[in-house]
Amino acid sequence: MTERALRLGTRRSKLAMAQSGQVADTVSQLTGRRVELVEITTYGDTSREHLAQIGGTGVFVTALRDALLGGEVDFAVHSLKDLPTAQPHDLALAAVPLREDPRDVLIARDGMTFGELPSGARIGTGSPRRMAQLNAYARNHGLAIETVPIRGNIDTRIGFVRKGELDAVILAAAGLNRVGRIGEVTDFLPVDTVLPAPGQGALAIECAASDASLTAALAELDDPYTRAAVTAERSLLAALEAGCSAPVGALADLLADGQIVKEMRLRGVVGATDGSTLVQLSTTGPVPETHDQAMALGRELAAEMLAKGAAGLMGERAL
Repeated sequence: MTERALRLGTRRSKLAMAQSGQVADTVSQLTGRRVELVEITTYGDTSREHLAQIGGTGVFVTALRDALLGGEVDFAVHSLKDLPTAQPHDLALAAVPLREDPRDVLIARDGMTFGELPSGARIGTGSPRRMAQLNAYARNHGLAIETVPIRGNIDTRIGFVRKGELDAVILAAAGLNRVGRIGEVTDFLPVDTVLPAPGQGALAIECAASDASLTAALAELDDPYTRAAVTAERSLLAALEAGCSAPVGALADLLADGQIVKEMRLRGVVGATDGSTLVQLSTTGPVPETHDQAMALGRELAAEMLAKGAAGLMGERAL
């Protein structure tokens, strides 16, 4: 008797289907079992409200987790930045695969880079984090821009530029890579200008904690450096008591001496959405070898940021 197919729960968006399909192929090769995609509609997919208003954290995740716990699917793939920072005890974060490009990118009319945008350019983004950093950068460099809150999938967002409603939109490089549209990018924003969301570019593969054999099989997809980095970033986010709709950016990267990875640097930023105030700090330490060490790195930087006034910026919400 052949084993039944593994059921992979995924959101229905083009991006979610693309990244879940890539994971499905890999898991099928690893386990020798067929993997079928089970499409699940989440509240975040059906609501037209801005993320900050519908609660931000978890709106794309809850329905998938309910399907896992209800036995409708065997495992699920999430964009890691959508996951709430607290991990439920009955679900295992079985794997965090190698991270895609974590940067934010610009898609602007007429092929313009960020520096070439005209005075008063209207830039669309649904993210308070991006608004805060773009507006702060503009203030510091004497540029006049207007950040416009938008929602929608990749097609919708790029459509605002193609139709001439906006001069540019900001998107995540990873998503465009996964749907094969990275060629439309007109500028990659350096992380020194805009720090990405904690966990941006990384995927999370989750299954029931009670399914030890599947947890072990999925663990083959885990990249320990990516996991350490995103654990530190999400620890910072949790310690700032912020959800995924808060104006927090974080990135942990590895500092190598030749081929030998020596240290991990964690950078964090929190800002007022109008860019008037920005608290930006970084810390460098040994590469975390355990979950607890990665968590500690994030908590330490968060404590420094709170001491510098980050707490007063956390209550901000986009329009």
